[in-house]
Amino acid sequence: MKDEQCRLKAPALLRLQSWLSPAFPTGSYSYSHGLEWAVEAGHIRDRESLVDWLEADLCYGSGRNEAILFSEAWRCAIEDDRAKLFEVAELAAAFRGTSEFALESSQQAAACLATLRQVWPDLAVDWLSKVLRERQVQPALAVVLGVRAARQGIPAGLALPAFLQSYVANLVTAAVRLIPLGQTDGQLAIAELEEPVMAASAQVEVSTIDDLGSAAFMVDLASAAHETQYTRLFRS
Repeated sequence: MKDEQCRLKAPALLRLQSWLSPAFPTGSYSYSHGLEWAVEAGHIRDRESLVDWLEADLCYGSGRNEAILFSEAWRCAIEDDRAKLFEVAELAAAFRGTSEFALESSQQAAACLATLRQVWPDLAVDWLSKVLRERQVQPALAVVLGVRAARQGIPAGLALPAFLQSYVANLVTAAVRLIPLGQTDGQLAIAELEEPVMAASAQVEVSTIDDLGSAAFMVDLASAAHETQYTRLFRS
């Protein structure tokens, strides 16, 4: 019986890995979430300062908000509550501290939606794409992936930590190029962030959209400053 359950779960887990993989064509490699300015300004200069920055973002900043939006979208998809799902999606589009954060989320989400609809079609994702287009609301990556994970039957307790892990891993990859940081130090940073990822995931289990908010003001300032940075490698 256990072997049968494992076989049933394997396709869903493979799909989750695909959706969160750097190979998935969302263009995530071109975004630094403001890290590029933070490195130039000297706020991030080594592995320790990088981990501190990302942990604050995860627990108190935009990373925490993305986790809440993912979780709320997942619940709406499970309950087939489309009115609430649109409310979450609309709030996710508006809840961006800077124009660069808005573009970072919407451009990745649009690419994600297009690929999911072509490769792994789903009626709920089709509906979400249609209603957002009709009402001229930009998609948010956390919402799109939250819906698709729910529709695939992937438990939130697995999908959410995996989503947050991909979020921090992408930023660590950017930092490896920016600081610069060695590949081993990059992996050590990801390992050190496992506990904050799990802590943020556990916190979100009892959170709702009413709990959205940020106390990581420097992350927003870094994004705003990055917009006018003289030379830069990343789009955000």
